[in-house]
Amino acid sequence: MKKALQFFKKELMLTLSVFAALLALIITPPTAHLLADIDWRTLGTLFMMLCVLEGFKKEDVLKPVVRLASHLKHMTTLSLFLVFGVFFTSMFVTNDVSLIIFVPLTILLFRSGQKEHYILPVISMENIAAIRGSMLMPFGSPQNLFLYGQANVSAGHFMLHMLPLCASSALLLIGFIFFLYRRNPGEAIATQGHETPWTASGKMRRIGYILLFLLIIAVIVTRTSLWPFAVLLVLAAIVLLDRTLLLQVDYVLIATFFCFFVFSSSIASNTAIAAVLKKAVAGNEYFWAIGLSQIISNVPATIVLYPFTENFAGLIYGADTAGLCSLIGSLASVINYRIYVREYPGNGKQFIKIFTGVSWAFFLIVVVPGFLLSRWLFF
Repeated sequence: MKKALQFFKKELMLTLSVFAALLALIITPPTAHLLADIDWRTLGTLFMMLCVLEGFKKEDVLKPVVRLASHLKHMTTLSLFLVFGVFFTSMFVTNDVSLIIFVPLTILLFRSGQKEHYILPVISMENIAAIRGSMLMPFGSPQNLFLYGQANVSAGHFMLHMLPLCASSALLLIGFIFFLYRRNPGEAIATQGHETPWTASGKMRRIGYILLFLLIIAVIVTRTSLWPFAVLLVLAAIVLLDRTLLLQVDYVLIATFFCFFVFSSSIASNTAIAAVLKKAVAGNEYFWAIGLSQIISNVPATIVLYPFTENFAGLIYGADTAGLCSLIGSLASVINYRIYVREYPGNGKQFIKIFTGVSWAFFLIVVVPGFLLSRWLFF
């Protein structure tokens, strides 16, 4: 019992989702349609993605990118590379995985080059890059994955609507980086090599994970009804390649999704509550997504608000902007915080101070254009 309490205390988002699901089931007793209303496709796709990305991390599939970073000799170019490494990889390997790859690398390189005072502002910009870069692709973030599954649009149509905010965010990040090094744009850094070679025995696993990743992308983009067979295929392949990965998958995230699906379905089936929420949310999706995300994070907020949404663009733009307001706004931000305080245990408050300052400076610039663009309806 003590261990269980410690677990739920540590995983506050899961605790909140379980409580919300139970409360919803009390308010609206479950029916035979509840299980059918749960988005099993999203849960299955999320499971496949998490399995394969664990393989990416274990086998260092992105090692060439890391190797290139260690050879850059100026702070401006190195920071541009690291921030945009997060920006572009987050489009394909999700925002949290891109941070897991690049934030420890940033700390390692800046520490070895005696530039530790730049770590916090740069990893704060990497956090922004993860949030704004991942928004372009249907599979860049969990909320995008869910919403793309609900929208009856092509991947190209989805990316077209996300491109203006994504591209403008890239330009703004460049400006932030040059502002950081405005006093000495050519400031040098002498980093030490930290390379470990790929193992020959892992070659087949790396190829296997890449092929599985391409399969998952195909499943997402085509919306095939054969997705359950893809889940079984990925599961079988992981067992053959490295079954220990199944012990490392983030099942807490999957369980959190499941509980919020239960909450959302139960509340939506209650006509009285649904009518009130629809009246409040409809037309105000952008700010509801930003505001609710500061309480329960952007992924569950997206799931909860979707049934009451009329403006799809407002919901997805709001959810993809919410992570700029606070640590709670995005699970990716929490991961960034955890990585940093593991290396600097006494600097948690300093992280929050710098992170909040950089993020809010960015948020105040993009929040109004994001709202105006949300009038451009997806369908």
